[in-house]
Amino acid sequence: MVAKVKKAKVRKTYKLAVIGGDGTGPEVVAEGLKVLQAAASRYGFGIATQDFDFGGERYLRTGEVLPETAVADLKQFDAIYLGAIGHPDVKPGILEKGILLRLRFDLDQYINLRPVKLLPGVECPLVGKGPEHIDYVVVRENTGDLYSGAGGFSMKGTPQEVAVQTAVYSRFQVERCLRYAFELVRRRHSAAAPWRGLTEADRKAGLIGKLTLCGKTNVLTYIYNLWERAYYEVAAEYPDIKTDYCHVDATCMWMVKNPEWFDVIVTGNLFGDIITDLGAITQGGMGIAAGGNINPAGVSMFEPIGGSAPKYTGLGVINPLAAICSGAMLLDELGETAAAQAIEKAVTFVTAKKLKSLAAGRMGYSTSQVGDLVVDNLA
Repeated sequence: MVAKVKKAKVRKTYKLAVIGGDGTGPEVVAEGLKVLQAAASRYGFGIATQDFDFGGERYLRTGEVLPETAVADLKQFDAIYLGAIGHPDVKPGILEKGILLRLRFDLDQYINLRPVKLLPGVECPLVGKGPEHIDYVVVRENTGDLYSGAGGFSMKGTPQEVAVQTAVYSRFQVERCLRYAFELVRRRHSAAAPWRGLTEADRKAGLIGKLTLCGKTNVLTYIYNLWERAYYEVAAEYPDIKTDYCHVDATCMWMVKNPEWFDVIVTGNLFGDIITDLGAITQGGMGIAAGGNINPAGVSMFEPIGGSAPKYTGLGVINPLAAICSGAMLLDELGETAAAQAIEKAVTFVTAKKLKSLAAGRMGYSTSQVGDLVVDNLA
């Protein structure tokens, strides 16, 4: 049973575009919206939603991935709330490129933000590591690299076939991502509350946090030379933040061995795609991993990371916490920080005190009951 939430006077209403998507996407989004509406009622703002049927079923019915007006329509909203994209009857890549990548590029959502945080009560595959060790954020540049579409085939289908796919970055893309990451470190910390990855000498020197650049300067000597040069040039404007560099392979090793060394990691699109899924496993799996595609000056899109999980569709057993946590990220981006923190605290209570597992069908509660538990504990 959902507890009644004390209502506050509505001072502002946010317009959300809701894309339930495929498989279990609509189910987890429904629970996320339940929590968002409860938080809105408690913290004095409103949420108005409009549904969009983008996804596999629409594509199979119409042959259209996105209508021509989709991007313009979505620009009229304060944020986008996405369930999942991926349909078993649609060839891989069609929906992902036609919906996810297109929206990220056309809405200039140049930051992919992925918190990696182990919550109390969640089983961690890393021996000896707990919530005090795993609490960092990956900032992934979201519009360049090998995802930019530069490349093609020559002599396709012959024994001499050649495939080329080119990584492309401009200084503009790199620098705006780096600045976002440096500012994120400042938002996370203050001189009064220095964060992980700092020595006692760092703290005495007034450093408040650390930003690690993840790259591959020893092999990708053009792309990551650009990243490295821009990183240290921008770092000069942030003397209160400790700088660090780590090759991507070493980053993966330390994410497993010493995750407490990391505070904020910034990296390119491909490496970010890989290391964030590694991070998700260390925080308990895809069932708790949330993400945001951010345009700080435009419309951002928030989604659980776990995919559409079609085999669980309609069974009421899928874990909605990743969608609920992405809803908290959405509120934080809109400036409703108190409401976002309340949702995070409620989720923490639920993982610590209520759930048997994060796995679908083994939580000890149904999908809707987990949403109810979060609402019940918003206070």
